[in-house]
Amino acid sequence: MALRQTGGRVSPFLRRYLQSTSSSSCNRSLAATPAAAATSQRRTSERSFSSEARKTITATLFPGDGIGPEIATSVKEVFKAADVPIEWEEHYIDTKVDPRTGSFLTWESMESVRRNGIGLKGPMTTPIGKGHKSLNLTLRKELGLYANVRPCLSIPGYRTRYDGVDLVTIRENTEGEYSGLEHQVVSGVVESLKIITRQASKRVAEYAFHYAQQHGRKRVSAIHKANIMKKTDGLFLQCCREVAELYPDIVYEEVIIDNCCMMLVKNPALFDVLVMPNLYGDIISDLCAGLIGGLGLTPSGNIGENGLALMEAVHGTAPDIAGKNMANPTALLLSSVMMLQHLGLNEPAEQIHSSILKTIAEGKWRTGDLGGTATTTEYTKALIDNL
Repeated sequence: MALRQTGGRVSPFLRRYLQSTSSSSCNRSLAATPAAAATSQRRTSERSFSSEARKTITATLFPGDGIGPEIATSVKEVFKAADVPIEWEEHYIDTKVDPRTGSFLTWESMESVRRNGIGLKGPMTTPIGKGHKSLNLTLRKELGLYANVRPCLSIPGYRTRYDGVDLVTIRENTEGEYSGLEHQVVSGVVESLKIITRQASKRVAEYAFHYAQQHGRKRVSAIHKANIMKKTDGLFLQCCREVAELYPDIVYEEVIIDNCCMMLVKNPALFDVLVMPNLYGDIISDLCAGLIGGLGLTPSGNIGENGLALMEAVHGTAPDIAGKNMANPTALLLSSVMMLQHLGLNEPAEQIHSSILKTIAEGKWRTGDLGGTATTTEYTKALIDNL
């Protein structure tokens, strides 16, 4: 829909939003641009893994709620066994709202991620219907994590309805329907503003094409509903088209979101890299996770400017099994592999990734959600034995 105006003026809700986004971005460069990518690569190369010089890297860790602390412990044990040069700086969710962030996440925890430039996050719960600010949304907004990246690859040896799934969803992370601009117009009528800006759309499009080029991907699909939302999704597509012209070796296509869902279920091999606004990405990325076995097998990374990254497990906190040694740590482990790859620590990343694939393929030590009976501890020990 078009940006709402009142009496020729931008609405106060929208004005506050635009002021906050412009002030937070005016002094930062775009990470997806070649110059910023070069800066990020120099940063990574300085921290790259080698047997001759191993510099310990400090990373922020949010164990999270529910099963979070258990699966975070699994990651720490595997990293220790693999001798990964990571030192964890742990931060926990507070029991009261921090007025500096407006959420249960403290300002100190935000500063930890900014200072370290890298982090790993377990599942977090925001109380529903009580007016509390979303913890995940707070992290994305405060840290400028503009792109959510989820690789969806079939796990060898774990059978699902689909074989050979190999695609990546890239979701704009900061605006759209999740801008948080809602209000009551009159009793019984509420309004929610969908914000799409050129800056955010161009930025995530640039990242998607840059990612495709760097990873040898051949196709980028822009997912939209511009046939109905002509202004907002139309602007998003316009930005994608502009970026696509700079990458003639990559096939570019536009797919309406409802048709995309049908095509994914019929034949996921039709897609390679999918880029889309916030809400569509939230839905499509979970659909794609279902193709490979669920959120428990899906890694996720949130990318910000100048190399800042926060990897996360996107499944829930599973309070019904919390503390029972039943949780599957695979998603957080795979996300930690993404973290190591982002840091240029490719040797331990490959070592841990291969161990995960081998342990699941063997089938002996799978957790309950994967059809097995192993405990979290047993599964973790099997991973370590397979390193």
